Amino acid sequence: MRKDTRRSDFVMAVSGVMLGLICALFPWYIFFNPEQFGVQGIKFGGRGENAGRLVVAPDGRGTDPMPGQAEALEPNLDMSFTATLQSRPLAPEHAPGIEEQPFPLEAVAFRLVHVANGRAMIEDNAGLWVVQQGSTLPDSSRVKSIEQRAGKWVLVTNTDRVLEISN
Repeated sequence: MRKDTRRSDFVMAVSGVMLGLICALFPWYIFFNPEQFGVQGIKFGGRGENAGRLVVAPDGRGTDPMPGQAEALEPNLDMSFTATLQSRPLAPEHAPGIEEQPFPLEAVAFRLVHVANGRAMIEDNAGLWVVQQGSTLPDSSRVKSIEQRAGKWVLVTNTDRVLEISN
């Protein structure tokens, strides 16, 4: 019996050492092979395993590359990618009037808070943002330059809007 316990102790010790080696070496394997473990980009389109979209047949029925999900879709769902026009044009008496037409939304208000190291901090209703030349701003314009004019830092957008640091 004493020999059996020694053998089981030896097996447990070897198993522990092997587990320790695996735990110590696996991060190095990940470090030296980042292409296998990194963030993978999404590929849109195509017919590969990553396509994941519905294919529309000429008769308007969609075929699903993932079986079982096509039945869950609405039967009158328009499966075309860019939408389709109505088969009959809308009669002029049913068209919405001028008062019902939507107007464009007002531009998002933001202000320049701080400038340092070629970057600027702006604030809008969602919070603080750090931007640099080429960054998109909340009003969909881009930062053209961050420069000093008359001793004050300003942010110039590609729409030639000039923002001074606000207090």
